[in-house]
Amino acid sequence: MKALLAFIKKELKEQLRSGRLIILGILFVLFGIMNPAVAKLTPWLLEMSSDSLAEIGMAVTTVTVSAMDSWGQFFRNMPIALISFVLLESSIFTREYQTGTLVLSLTKGLERYKVVVSKTIMLGALWTVCYWICFGITYGYNAYFWDNSVVRNMMLSVVCWWEFGMWIISLMIVFSTVLDANTGVLAATGSIVFGSYLLGLLPGVKKYLPMLLMDGNSLIYGTTETETYIIPLIITAAMSVICIAVSIPLFNKKPL
Repeated sequence: MKALLAFIKKELKEQLRSGRLIILGILFVLFGIMNPAVAKLTPWLLEMSSDSLAEIGMAVTTVTVSAMDSWGQFFRNMPIALISFVLLESSIFTREYQTGTLVLSLTKGLERYKVVVSKTIMLGALWTVCYWICFGITYGYNAYFWDNSVVRNMMLSVVCWWEFGMWIISLMIVFSTVLDANTGVLAATGSIVFGSYLLGLLPGVKKYLPMLLMDGNSLIYGTTETETYIIPLIITAAMSVICIAVSIPLFNKKPL
């Protein structure tokens, strides 16, 4: 346990030293502020452009915004935030392969499974903290400017998106244990996500896939039944656990 905690501490120091922790914090805080800011500024922006729009025959009517607009912006921005997270953290294994620092840790008696566990904990903790900070900022501003009670199924919708991010992290972990470059990790992870998207185009398949968890807008507007998300939540959680479990024997066999 001491060795595991020491390696997690080492991972945290590396996040701070490289500046990735600070960059992630800034990005997710900005996204949290941007969601209500865009909704709040929309009527003003339309009013400012009303004259130019009138010249091309478009009439601008009075626009009323609410917390729904801000939460809609939240779910539109989350894919960008998650992509930024993946780009920054995709080298969490591979940079150590290239520098040889993992070999030093392993020759000192660190068990290989502890490397996988510690890096999984670090990535999961980073995503969780950053995601819920973004949510908290958006929620606070929305409560101040409008009324969050108009939003349906809020907690389920945000939990779905958080779990989707955890699934992406599990894919990064499993591919990082078999590939030596972060470009390969990015390509493999992106391929799985894209393949899942294509499968979702087939009738009757989408309701079982993790991609459904990204559809937070349908939940907050109440256009989809909450029961629809139970099966993909369970399947996504199971897939995430399987990916992490498979990563350990794969990493045990990986030559360093």
